[in-house]
Amino acid sequence: MAKRGGFPGMGMPGNMNNLMKQAQKMQRQMEENQKALEEKEFTATVGGGAVSVTVSGKREVTKVTLSEEAVDPDDIEMLEDMIAAATNEALRQVESESAAVMSKLTGGLGGLGGGLPF
Repeated sequence: MAKRGGFPGMGMPGNMNNLMKQAQKMQRQMEENQKALEEKEFTATVGGGAVSVTVSGKREVTKVTLSEEAVDPDDIEMLEDMIAAATNEALRQVESESAAVMSKLTGGLGGLGGGLPF
């Protein structure tokens, strides 16, 4: 009768060591990729170039550029909307890049209990 609750690889320590080395390598790669992502900048422009927002990989706004045409004292709401839209698009670019990097690293791990929590 088979035991329940055991770990199937316990009889083969070589496999466990190899798995641990692979996990450590993946962790190092993730840390390196995260650091590289944090050093990148992502810029989104809306309103035909009227508003540009630059966001770092750390998800911090680093620059906002407004054209003179975008600054209409009678239509502040439009300017606010364009700034929000450009900021959100730049943040989506950061998220997309981050997801692409993680997908590349964890590509073959989707079958392990629903994937990893990052």
